[in-house]
Amino acid sequence: MEPRIQYAKSKDGVSIAYWTIGEGQPIVSVPFIVSHIQLEWHWPNFRNWYESLAENRKLIRYDSRGSGLSERKVTDYSLEAHVQDLEAVVDRLELQSFALFASLAAGPIAVAYAVRHPERVSHMMLWCSFASGSDLLLRSPQVNALRSLLDKDFELWTETVSHVAFGWSAGEEARRFAAFMRECASAESVRAALHASDRFDVRADLPSVQSPTLVIHRREAAYPNVALSQELASAIPNASLIVLEGTTIAPWENQEEVLTVVDEFLGEGGEPAATAALPVGDIHTILFTDVEGSTALTQRLGDSKARDLLREHERMVREALKSHGGSEVKTMGDGFMASFSSATKALECAIAMQRAFAEHNESAEEPIKVRVGLNAGEPIAEEDPDGRSDLFGTAVILAARIAAKAEGGEILTSDTVRGLVAGKRFLFADRGDTALRGFEDPVRLYELSWREEG
Repeated sequence: MEPRIQYAKSKDGVSIAYWTIGEGQPIVSVPFIVSHIQLEWHWPNFRNWYESLAENRKLIRYDSRGSGLSERKVTDYSLEAHVQDLEAVVDRLELQSFALFASLAAGPIAVAYAVRHPERVSHMMLWCSFASGSDLLLRSPQVNALRSLLDKDFELWTETVSHVAFGWSAGEEARRFAAFMRECASAESVRAALHASDRFDVRADLPSVQSPTLVIHRREAAYPNVALSQELASAIPNASLIVLEGTTIAPWENQEEVLTVVDEFLGEGGEPAATAALPVGDIHTILFTDVEGSTALTQRLGDSKARDLLREHERMVREALKSHGGSEVKTMGDGFMASFSSATKALECAIAMQRAFAEHNESAEEPIKVRVGLNAGEPIAEEDPDGRSDLFGTAVILAARIAAKAEGGEILTSDTVRGLVAGKRFLFADRGDTALRGFEDPVRLYELSWREEG
């Protein structure tokens, strides 16, 4: 039976269409900019997804302003306006506590609402999402190309974006989704809504999220890049990340796997959601140090004096790691590899190290000049033959390569680390695209400023 369409009125007077199905724990599905709740119900994949999500729950789905059955003649597509639409629906239903499920550009809407109303959002699930529209454009060349196409040929844009989202082999499903988007809203409304979403930015809000949060992504989705979800999970306190296999952003691919993840997170079966065991991949910020010119130092000072100097370096690094919550993974002669659960703490530690070395060098006969490089990602954790934990993988290799590009006294980071601390007090200088050994494409590097002014 088709759900009954009802309406809520936003603070700026826009009528928002919504329906509800099922009973139980409320979960609000926040729309991705354009939608059509009636046509979605008549699409088997959409309908099966919603009915499965609503099993033993109350699912609320609404149309974005300017699309579907909501009021079409609107001009304000700002983040604030979309948050008002969500507020209108949950207030109309008098929901006191509910979960949010948001995908793509709906993610920032959910985050903004959750920060304003922490007492009402019991759980938040962010599917293939991001925190900043500008980051999406910067990190996803396909999005820039699609935006350009949208401004020229709306029909061709719908066909192209559908095949990118569902995969070029999707065929009929992609063509159907393209036709669906053309029914959702006019070309003018879609252009206005998407260009407005490019200005969404909740990076500064992420550390203030109090709701238990689960970030889910498809590993091989064309866009958004999985790194954007990794950054979301790393910046939100105690958030969990699950990366599922697959190429499409449609949640109904391998739907049972997605629903299992959702059920575990929401605490089905009486298990508290906040402590539910999830097969998450941990995001680490990896830091490498390396003493510049250590070989020449040994030749000049001799083994004994050089070792004394390196021992002082080790003491200073370990003090900084201890003060900033870093975990020493291993030492490598004249350098360290360390891991942090927080990118902010990792950068603060790197700054503390360089300032300590600078203070030492002011009065020392022999200065200690250290290179520092950082990257963030999801490394592989293993134990060595002696039972000591170690980290491996591309994220680790890239951090080491970045450190090797630094000069003594410099801190270099990847764009991923810079993105994780966006909105914080750190100052970066763009060092441009840099060729790194073992990596086919150039990597954008940034130098972190650490010297105190004045």
